[in-house]
Amino acid sequence: MSISVGDSLPPATFRVMTTDGPVQKTTDEVFKGKRVVLFAVPGAFTPTCHKNHLPGYVAHADAITAKGVDTIAVVSVNDPFVMGAWETASGASGKILFLSDPDASFATALGLTFDATAAGLGVRSQRYAMLVENGVVKILNVEDSPGKADISGATALLAQL
Repeated sequence: MSISVGDSLPPATFRVMTTDGPVQKTTDEVFKGKRVVLFAVPGAFTPTCHKNHLPGYVAHADAITAKGVDTIAVVSVNDPFVMGAWETASGASGKILFLSDPDASFATALGLTFDATAAGLGVRSQRYAMLVENGVVKILNVEDSPGKADISGATALLAQL
């Protein structure tokens, strides 16, 4: 069963790249007492994620935070080194928090995975965007296809804030 509006996020530990290497961050550290926009992508550097989904959040970061959002975060089933490289390559440093879910445990706990093994990618997160307030999901937009970034895009979520 997938997470729904009104549900609390499950406990999880992400990996975040820093100048000293990867560090762990828990869901409490990211979401407790904060208003967070979290969007998920199937894979860093993949076409829709890299050319469409992430750039929208980078472009609209100031407008999103102006709506009272403390943090904008992206999560993907990639290792923290790939997520760190993607953060640098995308120019999103300081605007977006890059969360690594390397074993898909967070995506699995949310009930928002799909199997991309046939494409050589293994289990991946579905593409979605959510507003989380103090760990509770307030808005949830899940795409029906991993190649789309319409209802989970920054423009759509910004209109809902």
